[in-house]
Order: sequence, then C-alpha cells, then structure tokens
Amino acid sequence: MQRRSFLKQSALLTAGTFALSQTESMANLFASAPAKNISPFGVQLYSARDVMPKDPKGVMTQLAQMGYKQFESFSGPQGFLWGLQPKEMKSFLDGLGVKMISTHFNYRAQADKPDEIKKSIEMAQGAGLSYLLCPHIGPQKTWDEWKKIADQFNVVGEEVRKAGLKFGYHNHDYSFRPLDGKLPQEFLLDNTDPKNVMFELDLCWIDVAGVNTADHLKKYGKRYELCHVKDYTVKDGKPVQNDIGKGSVDFKKTLRIALDSGIKYFLVEQEEYPESSLASLKNDAEYMKMLSV
Repeated sequence: MQRRSFLKQSALLTAGTFALSQTESMANLFASAPAKNISPFGVQLYSARDVMPKDPKGVMTQLAQMGYKQFESFSGPQGFLWGLQPKEMKSFLDGLGVKMISTHFNYRAQADKPDEIKKSIEMAQGAGLSYLLCPHIGPQKTWDEWKKIADQFNVVGEEVRKAGLKFGYHNHDYSFRPLDGKLPQEFLLDNTDPKNVMFELDLCWIDVAGVNTADHLKKYGKRYELCHVKDYTVKDGKPVQNDIGKGSVDFKKTLRIALDSGIKYFLVEQEEYPESSLASLKNDAEYMKMLSV
C-alpha cells in the first residue's frame, strides 16, 4: 500500500511539474516572440480636419511625406473624396504611394436611403476603397434601440457586401459602458452577421471605458479588421487626447495583441493637440516608425 501511495504521489508530482514546465515554456515563447514593427501604418484624415478643407491635396501630400501609407477618410464638407472624382482621387493617391483603404461616411443620414447608400458605395468603389464605416451612433437608452441598430447594420452591411466592399462600425466609449450590466458593443458583435458587418476598434475609447483590450480581443478579435491608434491622459477626470506614446495606452502591449488577433490596418487618429494637428501627426508618425511590438 505504501509503495502504491508513493508511486501515485510521484506520478502526480511529475504531471504537475510537466504542466508547470509547459506553462513556463508558453510564457517564454510569447516573451521571446520576434518583435514586429507596424508597417505600413495609416492615418484617419479627421485628425487634420482643421486644415483639410482648405487644401485637401496639399495636406494629404504632407501626410504621405510624414510616412503615412494608408488613409482613412471621413465625410467632410466636400464629401469623403474631398471634391475629387473617384478615379481622380485614386490616381492622385497612387502618385503619392498611398492607398485610401476606408472611410467614415454619413451613416445616420443614409442608412434608410438606399439611393444614398448606393452613391457612397459607387464613390468608394471608384476610388479603390475597401471599407465603408459607421463612425458614430450615440448611446442608446434601451436594448430595443440597440437591437434596431444591429438589425439595420445587417441590412446595410448586406448591401455593401453585395457590392464587393465591407461595412463596419467604429466604437466610442459609450458602446463599452454597461447597460443593465451588459456591454452594447458585445451585443452588436453577437447580433450582427460576420459576413455583413465587421468592426474597427478605437484603442483609446475602449481604454477610457475601462474595458480590458486584451480580454476583449481574445473573445472577439476575429471581428475586428481595423483599429485606431489613439492616446490620451486623464485630466480633471476627463480624457484628453495627446501625441501617441505620451498618454495612458500601453501601445507596445496593445498593438502586439491587436496584431496577433488578426487586425489588418492600424490608423493613427488624434483630435486634440498640444501645438497643431500637423505637428502632432508628424510626432505620431515618428513614434509609429520607431515602435517595435
């Protein structure tokens, strides 16, 4: 009996040692994974919204010279192609060595107007874009309201998919703040068809809301294809955006997790500036060039 007990204890000890060794090996493997640079990286043109309307081509040229190889546009006063015809925009960006991959468009004004959606789709197609994104819907007060949003996303997303593009939603902090103990962002992820709706993760706003980015991406990472690289500092209880790398977001950790989860596009966005928009965007580009995750 003593011999049996000894053998059993030895087997358990060996199994425990093996399990611990495997855990340590996995941890060491992750820690020793080769460092990567985020290349190419892009910029959301809303970051330069104060100067874009005056000289769209000039500003886009400056951004390309800073090192941004991908643009995400937005619906400015001249539309998301800034007064240019689709082929004209594509030709201009080709000359800069830049690709416009996506745009935020006026979703709330177009969602229930198929003809308007069709126009946006055709403009995006002609300029070589891949994504049409809803930038903002605002907090909803009830789950019925969130359900209507999810249902509408599915309808619009199907139309966009049929045209060969992808439709998605860009979050703010409100969709990561609990409603009756649940997160609206997770509701949207769970109640939209992955074939028709993808997502763009704002790495600032999820952090502001207090949600663990790593945990969220472990569960939902496959649904996100783009992300906004944005930093902030809390001042007087409120988030204030600043140049990347000078705030609260741990980009070395967060961007590695985003890379490993399958996110394809990394787009700098900044909406508040210590000096000026273009000065901050130059600083941000230099940070992205040097960053190794």
